[in-house]
Amino acid sequence: MIPFNTMVVLCGTGLLGVVSGIIGSFAVLRRRALMGDALAHAALPGICLAFLILGERHLPALLLGALITGTVGVLVVTTLRHATRIKEDAAIGIVLSVFFGAGVVLLRVIQNMPSGNRAGLDHYIYGKAAGMVVQDVQWIGGVCLVVILAAVLLYKEFTLLSFDTAFAATLGWPTLRLDIVMMGLLVIVTVVGLPAVGVVMMAAMLIIPGASARFWTERLHVMLILAAVFGGLTGIVGTWLSATFSRLPAGPVIVLVAAAIFVVSMTFAPRRGILARTLSHVNLRRRTARQNLLRTMYELVERDLDARPAVTPAALTRLRAWTEPHARRLLAAGARVGLIERTSDGHFRLTDRGLLEAVGVVRTHRLWEMFLIEQAHIATDHVDRDADSIEHVLGADIIRDLEDRLVQLGRWPHGTARPPRSPHEIAVDGGVTP
Repeated sequence: MIPFNTMVVLCGTGLLGVVSGIIGSFAVLRRRALMGDALAHAALPGICLAFLILGERHLPALLLGALITGTVGVLVVTTLRHATRIKEDAAIGIVLSVFFGAGVVLLRVIQNMPSGNRAGLDHYIYGKAAGMVVQDVQWIGGVCLVVILAAVLLYKEFTLLSFDTAFAATLGWPTLRLDIVMMGLLVIVTVVGLPAVGVVMMAAMLIIPGASARFWTERLHVMLILAAVFGGLTGIVGTWLSATFSRLPAGPVIVLVAAAIFVVSMTFAPRRGILARTLSHVNLRRRTARQNLLRTMYELVERDLDARPAVTPAALTRLRAWTEPHARRLLAAGARVGLIERTSDGHFRLTDRGLLEAVGVVRTHRLWEMFLIEQAHIATDHVDRDADSIEHVLGADIIRDLEDRLVQLGRWPHGTARPPRSPHEIAVDGGVTP
């Protein structure tokens, strides 16, 4: 049976993770991830000032003070960015350091007061999730509901604002007001989350779930759902670990759980993860090398293609400026997949399958060459190099469009099985045997 207080904290941190993931995703997409950090640090002076004015720790008043100074911090960043030549990252750094410094000074003043030690305001720096009560969960739940409703009702507007603010402005949308609404939600979430995870850790709650979700999808609505799930898991698992292992502060543990989710996402995400991108890069290099080999062998024997003559590794090195060991490695790799066969005298020729694939490779290469000559006006003695840099990533739709366009211009034969001759001279200097 989970104790009631533990259940309260689990609900509070879970909801905080959900709402932080949703609003933080928009901040990440707008490249304003550090704005949450600036907001959290700018809120500390407001908390201290509210305590100094009231002389007691009254949570709504403390949160109101944090909201005011956090908003002031956002306005200062905006003013510095628009009224001066200071870039946004520098403006955020200025606000973050100055406001946090002021908060630390005020915190020291409070601690020197007779009632300062009982104020417990130092918990707002690192957070104290264990001290969360039902009222705190209600506050977080209300904010979570508001943010979810705003994300649903303003989904189209927030989407365009996140990806292309200038285009939204040309459509006549009130981009400034929408930006203020988005930043206002960010301020509110930051302020509400301070008692649980503190000034130092709140930025991580806003940034990491959205950044983690970005690795898994290209669709915004899926990213928002994943960010909410990651944020909720971060809060719940971090709180559970903190409660299970005594003397572990909840805020830092929550952030470490978020960091673990980020590392897993960064490493294992199917398209944008490190492993997937590495495998994709390796496969592209292998495909490029195989296609270059097939095209080179085709060009060497093109004049007598029906006889299917064999070529020597030395001929490949002369035409492609490869080293002979590299050429032999490529030939061996082609032989392993059945594209090339070795003759009895140690030479190499294309198999039926290899010839079929080579025809497709050469066709794509010469289509792109002709397009560059006709449309980009690249000289024929330079076009081979320019085509070589892009032909390996052309999709089937682009290839069909290229062929249709060149056929209409009368620069490409229609319906031929084999590609036409190269528009530039190919220097074949021996190394081809019957």
